[in-house]
Amino acid sequence: MPLIYQQTCALWRMLVLCLLATQLSFAQAPGDSTLWVVKPMDVIPPATLTLAGLLTKGKVSSRLNDGVYRQYPHFHTTADEYLTWAPGMVSLGLAASGVKGRHKLGDQLILAILSNVIAQGATQSLKRLVTEQRPNGADYQSFPSGHTTTAFANATILHQEYGQQSVLYSLGGYGTATAVGAMRIMNHHHWLSDVLVGAGIGIAATKVVYISYPWLQKKVRQIRKK
Repeated sequence: MPLIYQQTCALWRMLVLCLLATQLSFAQAPGDSTLWVVKPMDVIPPATLTLAGLLTKGKVSSRLNDGVYRQYPHFHTTADEYLTWAPGMVSLGLAASGVKGRHKLGDQLILAILSNVIAQGATQSLKRLVTEQRPNGADYQSFPSGHTTTAFANATILHQEYGQQSVLYSLGGYGTATAVGAMRIMNHHHWLSDVLVGAGIGIAATKVVYISYPWLQKKVRQIRKK
């Protein structure tokens, strides 16, 4: 098995173990029946994106990128540099303006920081391990896409906070994140596989943080009581 697959699978094993450990912690603690547990939809979307990224790595991504560059040879935009944070900023803006989400503004800030730190930690670690050359040859930190990771982490925050109120929040957030991924490819910064795996990591990291947060809150309250 190629090293890149081993490294990516190792990362996913770590994320799954975090989810399972969180679920077991909830199950073993009395009175925690209201805490969140791991659901299939917490795992299936990011796992599917990551698998798709691994399967398209190589010739498939290269052919798609070549086709994009032939179709849009002069495409260039810096919008992807700013849109990465847009879904998260929308979520925080809604909370600040009094629109009730699943968490208050302070908690949303903590969740956003934790989600982005974990997501980028995983992505930057893989970049250093894999050393994939970018399509434009600029450096060897192409896999996975950090911008796409951030965009999907923040889109998942918006989905978690306001998706149950209106599907438009989820569509807007994930639509923006998808646009960021597309622009990373069209700007000649990333391969398709980089974007797909980056999206999977962003979603997975945020899911881990949201599932773990009730446990973290409980531990903080216990420490304060001592």
